[in-house]
Amino acid sequence: MAATGSEETAERAVGAGADAPAFYVTTPIYYVNDAPHLGHAYTTVAGDVLTRWHRQRGEKVWYLTGTDEHGQKIMRTAEANGLSPQEWCDKLVEESWKPLWEHLEIANDDFIRTTEPRHTQRVQEFVQDLYDKGEIYQGGYEGPYCVGCEAYKTPAELIDGDGGVRLCSIHKRPVEMLKEENYFFRLSSYGPRLLEFYEANPDFIQPASARNEVVQFVRQGLQDLSISRSTFDWGIPIPWDPKHVIYVWVDALLNYATAVGYGSEPERFSKVWPADVHLVGKDILRFHAVIWPAMLMANGLPLPGKVFAHGWLMVGGEKMSKSNLTGISPQQLTGHFGVEAYRWYFLRAIAFGQDGSFSWEDFSARYTSELANDFGNLASRVAAMVVKYFDGALPEATAVGDAERALAASLSAAVTDADTRIGDELDFAGGIAAVFDFIKQVNGYLTEQAPWKVAKDDSAQARARLATILYTAAEALRAVAVLLNPVLPETCGKLWDSLGAQDALGALSDQPVRQAGRWGQLPAGATVTKGAVLFPRLEEEGKTA
Repeated sequence: MAATGSEETAERAVGAGADAPAFYVTTPIYYVNDAPHLGHAYTTVAGDVLTRWHRQRGEKVWYLTGTDEHGQKIMRTAEANGLSPQEWCDKLVEESWKPLWEHLEIANDDFIRTTEPRHTQRVQEFVQDLYDKGEIYQGGYEGPYCVGCEAYKTPAELIDGDGGVRLCSIHKRPVEMLKEENYFFRLSSYGPRLLEFYEANPDFIQPASARNEVVQFVRQGLQDLSISRSTFDWGIPIPWDPKHVIYVWVDALLNYATAVGYGSEPERFSKVWPADVHLVGKDILRFHAVIWPAMLMANGLPLPGKVFAHGWLMVGGEKMSKSNLTGISPQQLTGHFGVEAYRWYFLRAIAFGQDGSFSWEDFSARYTSELANDFGNLASRVAAMVVKYFDGALPEATAVGDAERALAASLSAAVTDADTRIGDELDFAGGIAAVFDFIKQVNGYLTEQAPWKVAKDDSAQARARLATILYTAAEALRAVAVLLNPVLPETCGKLWDSLGAQDALGALSDQPVRQAGRWGQLPAGATVTKGAVLFPRLEEEGKTA
């Protein structure tokens, strides 16, 4: 169950502490103008899998998500629904956002809301520090503003609509011309420092295409950033001029620091900060890779290790979003395919960092082929044969040959490949594919060795061979359960129990992922049981997407 910022968070904060820094991963904090859709869940599941993987590396992990609750768009949405902005945010967070993360088995360590005092007070202190250092000045601005993006737009970021109306290229909605007296952050002066930092830290922005985009953007020259608004009041007041509220993006970006003790818990902050990975959608890359590091530079704070911009989920060629009427609810899919398959599908089917198209048909085909047939059927067959031929007691492998040694070598390679891809490169699709390629090899091994045929021979030699085949398959599944646990925690828990591994080896979550390839961990004599089918056959449903 997801932590929500109370006693559980405090307990984990202590655990994140003394002897080693945490591996600190963040999602964007999501804008609560509506209920979450697949795009929000995509980022959050990716962060969950990444942090679960690092936990199984034995690392101290801190995983943060939350909600962005200030700004003009939320104020207008609340008014349209007959509620105050705070009432609207409270309703959405408690009825839609937190319940979905619990439903999707997200193991976040904290959930921050930008309306919480632990955040708002620290934001004011941060901005006051910049003002005192001369990094903020007062001025005026006039230009096209997208309420959906909560950002002023350059001409290059607009497209033509009907009747010559200029539209935001992301939201496809008309921009508004705003003229305000605002406070500005001297962002323009940080262009050279940012370029120098990008050069010295080539992995700071991922993937490479995102890095190239940001570098090109900064090289063209930066403009100073308007960091206040005076035309509405739903936001954090500027401390020295409360007629202004702090620009929602400055407010939001600071959550990554305020949530881990900036300005309130200096000892903890020094151990956890900087973040190792900021996961973001590519549409908010510039905020995280340009504005955010410049703000940190201005205040003398360390910069994050990596900003990873994933692609968009596409439906019918359009980015998945409420404004484009393609905002599919995650529950529409989990109700049919199940939560575990949902967690698996998007990371398996789409290369993280690239755009990817979703379709109901592709999900169904992959579910049937890989989850039900390759993985689920393998687990069922192996357990059933151990129960049938050895009364559920895992036999000892006493007739090991080239086929078994080859499978053990393949496992070792799969563990190394998956660990590098998922844990280091955030190549979830590649890492999961490495595990499923190994699963295919185990199925191929069983087909070639045909234990059901060997079982017809009652000779001692044949029994030894049968025992070796079934031990080998069960031991392979032991490793698969460890490797897929970050992706399919409930399913792998069932498999772990079915193999008798809980009693023999301890909790699945305690198994080091990097040692999953060490052959022979499942002891002979472990009690194997045939549990429920891991991935039941799908009922036909006439939906397309």
